[in-house]
Amino acid sequence: MNLPELTYALPLDELLEQSPLGHRLEDAGEVPQWLGRAFADVWHGFHQTLTATPIVKAIESQTIDLTQYHAYLRNMREQVSQGGRWITRAASSMENSYVLLRNALIKHAAEEHQDFLMLEKDYVRTGGDEALLNSGQMNIGSQALSAFIFHEASKPNPVGIFGATFIIEGLGSHKAAFWSDCIQKSLGLNKEQTSFLYYHGEADEDHYENLIKILTSPFMTEANAIEARRIAKIVGRLYALQLEELDNV
Repeated sequence: MNLPELTYALPLDELLEQSPLGHRLEDAGEVPQWLGRAFADVWHGFHQTLTATPIVKAIESQTIDLTQYHAYLRNMREQVSQGGRWITRAASSMENSYVLLRNALIKHAAEEHQDFLMLEKDYVRTGGDEALLNSGQMNIGSQALSAFIFHEASKPNPVGIFGATFIIEGLGSHKAAFWSDCIQKSLGLNKEQTSFLYYHGEADEDHYENLIKILTSPFMTEANAIEARRIAKIVGRLYALQLEELDNV
């Protein structure tokens, strides 16, 4: 199989500068280099869609109000609570010959499966209604995102699922700390009231170092790289959709 030729929305150096992976795969071999460039182009499209959503516009312009912040926390809590589950599902779909990837996924799930509790604490610490929080449902974008990732994670040896990791952990490393700071300034809050975003701004850079080890491993064949790119594109669009559809259940 030959890797498809890539076309770019911007000059390649610009895309790589914007990507959470940066230039870190440029000298890692043909397949990782192709994937790093493909991911950079995917990230550019995702970022454009993401920053056009009303909630992200409000956060980044520092005009977000408490009602909007509570809506963000409620909606993200439902999706984040699924994170450890789909990571574990992907691990269980790995055969013994993929045990190193299985181990990496299990370790990652152990680190992330309680992240939704931080969202709950942020919600309560800022005066959110616990009854409303606990009666929540996934909005239509979150339902689509969760269904897609579980579908992909259930396939045999789903190495391409790391395309989802690229998008989700990339948000943590590139956006979470910035969003935490913007929300604090907008609403007069502290780090303990934006703990979910603050934590991911600190932790996801380390998670990205682990991702790079996988992207440069022999498991990332040409076929798996193409799958990872496809999954990253879809997850990026669905992630933005859930932020477009806050409270639309």
